Amino acid sequence: MRGFRWPPPPDSGPRTWGPGPGGPRTGRPALPEPETELVTTPHGVRLERLVTGTGDPVTVFAHGLGNGIATTRPFGSGVNGRKVFFQFRGHGRSVAPDGPWDYLDLARDLRAIADLGGASRAFGASLGAGALCRLLVESPERFDKLVFFLPAVLDEPRGPLARERVTDLLEAVESGDASAVADIVTLELPPAVRNTPAGWAYLRQRLDQLLRDGLADGLATLTDQIPLRQIGDLTAVTAPALVIGCAGDDLHPVEVAERLAVALPQATLHVYDRPGVLWSERADLRDRISGFLNE
Repeated sequence: MRGFRWPPPPDSGPRTWGPGPGGPRTGRPALPEPETELVTTPHGVRLERLVTGTGDPVTVFAHGLGNGIATTRPFGSGVNGRKVFFQFRGHGRSVAPDGPWDYLDLARDLRAIADLGGASRAFGASLGAGALCRLLVESPERFDKLVFFLPAVLDEPRGPLARERVTDLLEAVESGDASAVADIVTLELPPAVRNTPAGWAYLRQRLDQLLRDGLADGLATLTDQIPLRQIGDLTAVTAPALVIGCAGDDLHPVEVAERLAVALPQATLHVYDRPGVLWSERADLRDRISGFLNE
């Protein structure tokens, strides 16, 4: 059984315990981090932003809890027009105002970035999907097209696993111990990917960002929050929507995706049969998202 270990080999391995190749290996590197900017929003919170691409339409991308611009960029790789990526409050270089925070605060962050960038379409992953739902309750006609990737929560709080994972990540980042952070971040990877060049590239990028920028303590309370008082609040949303779920994902139960697709009048649901689709179904996922947004 080959095991994961940190720090990585100095020759950029990875090396593994047991028989097998031990020399340097190469693989597709993680996307390099481009230069971002801090923008001041109308509600007074400065947020980190990255704009790529040219022309119209404009799509805003909202990331998951503890993630950010780097992990969201692959979702837009085949999408036409300008793409606006950002970091919610408490993530990356974005400001962390006094808490506690709720999904209304996150919806304000998302709305501000969308308005400043002139976005007519929106993508939300996990936490970002919840923030997008909350925004749509207030403004059901705000976007022309919507994509929800692995929605995690609607009108019922998330379970103890999500709370435990976020708490462990915050504690590890606060400690500054790269090995402790690596242990938590590794759980984001499918077991088959954890000791591969692509897995190590992802891990290095995540650790570089988390240990450089940190995460705000205010994020800990978000796992107990819900974006919707009742799921029926979404019935006024008439924009075409694509909802993507995954069977077997404990942090993003497929039932949440199914309920969201039923609640949205113009939604199409696609469910993958196993977790880790960014690794196992990357091309299909990219084509599915870009095909929906570009058509």
